[in-house]
Amino acid sequence: METQVIKEEIKKSYGAIAKNDIQAGCCSTDSGCCGTEELGNSMMAENYENIKGYEKASDMSLGCGLPTEIANIKEGDTVIDLGAGAGNDAFIARRLVGLTGKVIGVDMTPEMVIRALQNNQKLGYKNVEFVLGEIESMNGIATNTADVVISNCVMNLIPDKERAFSVVHRVLKVGGHFSISDIVSIGKLPAAILEAAEMHSGCVAGASEKGAYLGIIKSVGFKNIQIKKERRIELPDELLLKYVSPEELSAFRKTDAGIYSITLYAEKLEEGACCDSTGSGCCGGEEVATTSKVEEVSCCGTVSGGSNSSCCS
Repeated sequence: METQVIKEEIKKSYGAIAKNDIQAGCCSTDSGCCGTEELGNSMMAENYENIKGYEKASDMSLGCGLPTEIANIKEGDTVIDLGAGAGNDAFIARRLVGLTGKVIGVDMTPEMVIRALQNNQKLGYKNVEFVLGEIESMNGIATNTADVVISNCVMNLIPDKERAFSVVHRVLKVGGHFSISDIVSIGKLPAAILEAAEMHSGCVAGASEKGAYLGIIKSVGFKNIQIKKERRIELPDELLLKYVSPEELSAFRKTDAGIYSITLYAEKLEEGACCDSTGSGCCGGEEVATTSKVEEVSCCGTVSGGSNSSCCS
């Protein structure tokens, strides 16, 4: 599907969600999946209810993680929330930056921006703004604006991820960082299972293979790339059995292949810098616990065992 067509499909789907026309998120496919009640983003979403600053009216269950949980947002920071939707993560970030900070929410769907502005008006926040725009450009946001960039299950929807992460790098201050939750694939998924996932949650359709995704982030200049959290998205057997045989399903369940939610942290450092202020040894890496295994991530931004893992040699 051409890039512009994909974007229009996303706008259409999320515009409908913003107007409460459907109950579950779906995006970037032409499969008609948005009417399903079997599997939407609600299965991927995490529970926000115990997080300070959470506003239920702004939560549309469209995320796949809790990016603010590991974002190290400080009072006085400027935070940009990409794909801000109705303002869920932006309002949580607002509590963390306090009165002296600022939060800018960016979304390309007009109906979502309107919904976020309405929510913000009710809350009365003067240092939160929502702007209509595409992540791949963010023309209205100056270079070196943000201390922190956050995003929740949005970057995977963008066809040109390299351009999008390049823009994230541009708007961050030197020494700034991002915390992004997203959907990736791991291993080779049987075609029928991938079709099932795409049919019932369109956001899976744009998911990159994990190694390729990390490679894009490294290629645009980010350092100290860390996988802070990893969670397999369990597609229910009753759904998959509509697409595969019991034998195929059994074989699939024995592998690590699948659709995963990951929450990433990475920094924009001065050119030539490798080490950072998190305490990790330069290129010695540090162990980062995930729900599935412990991975070693070097401060140069590659997962141990991946391609180009000797990036500092």
